[in-house]
Amino acid sequence: MAASPAYGEEKGGSSSLGEPEYGHDPASGGIFSSDYKRHDDLKEMLDSNKDSLKLEAMKRIVAMIARGKNASDLFPAVVKNVACKNIEVKKLVYVYLVRYAEEQQDLALLSISTFQRGLKDPNQLIRASALRVLSSIRVPIIVPIMMLAIKEAASDMSPYVRKTAAHAIPKLYSLDSDQKDQLIEVIEKLLADKTTLVAGSVVMAFEEVCPERIDLIHKNYRKLCNLLIDVEEWGQVVIINMLTRYARTQFLSPNQNESLLEENTEKAFYGSEEEDAKDAKAEAASLAKRKPYVMDPDHRLLLRNTKPLLQSRNAAVVMAVAQLYFHLAPKAEVGVIAKALVRLLRSHSEVQYVVLQNVATMSIKRRGMFEPYLKSFYIRSTDPTQIKILKLEVLTNLANETNISTILREFQTYIRSMDKDFVAATIQAIGRCATNIGKVRDTCLNGLVQLLSNRDELVVAESVVVIKKLLQMQPAQHSEIIKHMAKLTDNIQVPMARASILWLIGEYCEHVPKIAPDVLRKMAKSFTNEEDIVKLQVINLAAKLYLTNSKQSKLLTQYVLNLAKYDQNYDIRDRARFIRQLIVPTEKSGALNKYAKKLFLAQKPAPILESSFKDRDHFQLGSLSHLLNAKAVGYQELPDWPDEAPDPSVRNVEVPEWTKCTSREKRKEKVEKPFYSDSEGESGPTESADSEPESGSEENSSSSSSGSSSSGTEEEEEEEEDSGEQSEDKEEEEKRPKRKDKEGSHKAVLGSAGSPSEEEEEEEGAKKAKKKAPQGRKGHAETSSEEASTSESSSSGSDSGSEAEAKQRKPPRSKASPKEISLLDLDDFTPPPPQPIPSSSIISTSLVTDLEGLTLTDTSLTPTLLSPAFSAVKTYELLHRMAGEGLAVEYCFSRRPFPGDPHMVAVQIQISNNTDTEVKNLRVNEPKPLSGMRIQEFPEIECLAPGDTATVVMGIDFCDSTQAANFQLCTHTRQFYVSIQPPVGELMAPVFMSENEFKKEQGKLMGMSEITEKLTLPEKCRSDHTIVQQVTSAANVGRVPCGASNEYRFAAKTVTSGSLVLITLERREGSTAQLTINSEKMVIGTMLVKDIIQALAQ
Repeated sequence: MAASPAYGEEKGGSSSLGEPEYGHDPASGGIFSSDYKRHDDLKEMLDSNKDSLKLEAMKRIVAMIARGKNASDLFPAVVKNVACKNIEVKKLVYVYLVRYAEEQQDLALLSISTFQRGLKDPNQLIRASALRVLSSIRVPIIVPIMMLAIKEAASDMSPYVRKTAAHAIPKLYSLDSDQKDQLIEVIEKLLADKTTLVAGSVVMAFEEVCPERIDLIHKNYRKLCNLLIDVEEWGQVVIINMLTRYARTQFLSPNQNESLLEENTEKAFYGSEEEDAKDAKAEAASLAKRKPYVMDPDHRLLLRNTKPLLQSRNAAVVMAVAQLYFHLAPKAEVGVIAKALVRLLRSHSEVQYVVLQNVATMSIKRRGMFEPYLKSFYIRSTDPTQIKILKLEVLTNLANETNISTILREFQTYIRSMDKDFVAATIQAIGRCATNIGKVRDTCLNGLVQLLSNRDELVVAESVVVIKKLLQMQPAQHSEIIKHMAKLTDNIQVPMARASILWLIGEYCEHVPKIAPDVLRKMAKSFTNEEDIVKLQVINLAAKLYLTNSKQSKLLTQYVLNLAKYDQNYDIRDRARFIRQLIVPTEKSGALNKYAKKLFLAQKPAPILESSFKDRDHFQLGSLSHLLNAKAVGYQELPDWPDEAPDPSVRNVEVPEWTKCTSREKRKEKVEKPFYSDSEGESGPTESADSEPESGSEENSSSSSSGSSSSGTEEEEEEEEDSGEQSEDKEEEEKRPKRKDKEGSHKAVLGSAGSPSEEEEEEEGAKKAKKKAPQGRKGHAETSSEEASTSESSSSGSDSGSEAEAKQRKPPRSKASPKEISLLDLDDFTPPPPQPIPSSSIISTSLVTDLEGLTLTDTSLTPTLLSPAFSAVKTYELLHRMAGEGLAVEYCFSRRPFPGDPHMVAVQIQISNNTDTEVKNLRVNEPKPLSGMRIQEFPEIECLAPGDTATVVMGIDFCDSTQAANFQLCTHTRQFYVSIQPPVGELMAPVFMSENEFKKEQGKLMGMSEITEKLTLPEKCRSDHTIVQQVTSAANVGRVPCGASNEYRFAAKTVTSGSLVLITLERREGSTAQLTINSEKMVIGTMLVKDIIQALAQ
């Protein structure tokens, strides 16, 4: 190392790397030093014969990369040293290559033989690094080499190399999806791995490549549950999310009996006696069908092993466990997650935001869970606005008759805040509390009326809107408030508030007969200067007064209707014409005139103020889709619980008998007295399952001292799992000893396997004990065992991998080759190819139906697979079956990237043969696109049988225009001329960006690139969910997070040119909104405005 400073001085003393050398003479141009001399000193050091110089150079280069500087021009000099003998230099060279292999693919390919040699290196870090570099070179030509390397690495002795192999699997899959079947074999092999280092990475690969292959998890389920506590944090998150989905398909709902009882009580409460008598038999039958719920031991195992992770330091792990408990645990046990989530509220504001979103959703269904922690949701002055609003949401959800006084006192303080958005949200929260809790309605109303004298106009306006909603519940008692609000029309200028006051006076004009005509007189004066929403309410007020008090208001009404007749806004002109015909009787007005009073003065139902989080629980908690309240790309829906439990024996693992004997003998020596007291016998099946892993861990620790023989056992276990061949009658024979093992393994130890009669007697005894066991005792025993298991599992360490297997053991096939036990052969170990097994033995028919919603395949199968974020895909007709002589063709825009070319729009085409004969050689012929357009034909369909349907995908580059693409669809006998015309919303692909990036890009696209349009949102299109749904159905855009509650932002880029399209929808007072589109493509912007407004108006 001492040589390196001297070397630096000799080169001219540039102290820091890559910086210009300042010459003594300013004119010498030192500050403008040319690039060709950059890094010359490093290149010379790398070419040196001394390892110390090479090491110093590599350290400096890696430091450059860490500081974010570009070192790609050193690639040729670095790659030469990949064959260096010095192990330290080699490691750093690989670190560099992983970073730049993708950019400099040609040069990296030249060294591919060296990487292949690196895969055989004795040092595990070099082997792993070589595989990492190889999988970073994204060139299809080396796919077979990568595949071979991954297969070898999956059988490596080092768990670190096996982990790297798991990481390489998704990279290879994204490069070439045709390798899926081979990759699934590798995943299956790695899933059987017993080390914690590999578990998280292989489950991640499973989720990326084949999440639908849930059958691969069966044999490894118990092992994953037991390893979970020792896996690294990000691995824990992935495994927990996967196991949540798995459990929803394999176990019964723990709350099914409760939901049945709830349904029955509702019927009894609302139904009449006659209906009850009719339904009594049906209800009795359905209750008889329902068996008493007994939790599957594997379900309990998952809940018990995830519970300690609520104390994790990683917020993502805590959130993952919380969502698992919320979706899988019995109602009585979900409460444990509340404390952990409240602890996360002391974290950064970003973490708080995500946690509060989930708490807001949970608190709607499980209010009691968070009530003890009410004060944790009080708002601090330092909280950002969006967190304040979320905390308000939670406080409002938690409000009940006992704590409402405390919450309202807290709200009083919040109203004095300087943050206007927060104050408006607080006033809305007071309104929600008043509607939900009847006894405080008057108190809230009085408080809101006092706010009407506030100096801040926004506070007054929000109060008016909320008071209007509350008064609808009992208007007769509050005519004084209506009078007070009528006086405010002189001062309040906010359109929504003015409109609300006018609506109230018009609706309840009978309660204020003197004031109402005077208000109309004042409003008629200022009619021409009012906003549209106010004008509409003035016309409504005039009509209602004309019908109830025509003497005083007849002339005023005519005056207002004449003003409205010539208004600029067509809505107002139409309303005026409609109302004139309806209320002023003429010869032409017809029969409707008689019903004018009923139409205008009908009793209107009071509005229900609901939480905006009410409909969010259909997304999995903790997911991005839940956060955005819109389906994100790649989101997998949580499956529904099955009606009948799938076969639990699929999770049983086959283990050699000689292992079982030795562990039994050792257990006999070790365990003399029972582990639990007599309460275990009473605690029923759930408790006996709970005790299972503890005994497993004891066996494990005792057998681990057997040295090489135990590792041989592990190897044989792996082989047994991989081969997976077992006969059904063998299973039936071995269920009895297994059950006995579960029920009383600590109390009585079997001397030999040859006493079935004794076992059966004991089993019958255990069954009787189960039946007798009362529910109360069972619950108590469960909790005590959970506490015990927490301490056990934390101390058992990484050896607990085979805890579950220790119980579910079966004798192996009669002959076991010596290779199975040999440690020396580990390197060459490859599992035997899986034998064809009938599907019934692996997966039950009910399970197949449950898994249908989970299937995710690469090839496009049905339009539902390719549905966009929200709604079903809209299909268009390409060829009617009459015109096509029995051949019907439909198409849709799948909103997926086209595999062949990212600049093409993927069009999914469905061809149905409705004739009696085969249709052959279906293909696209002579595409004649307009200049610039390109069409990528679908592969020819050789034969389509009668009644069959085929789905294919073709790519079209529309050049960012909505002009139609014309081509011929040919069969072996006919040609049909067809054309595909895209809606403007399908010419773009979603872009995901932060709020700041959105604002920055929007700032660049102002002036001519901005189109703004006002619109009125219909009643059914005012919720966040509906607005996002309608916009994303009209255009293929991605939602951008937004701090303001009344604003929605979306971003996309055009498929061909990549031009940004930014959409902002801002909700104004009432039903008005403003739509802004920023894009340099003005034609696309103009057409998109029309489409979005049309979608929102539906």
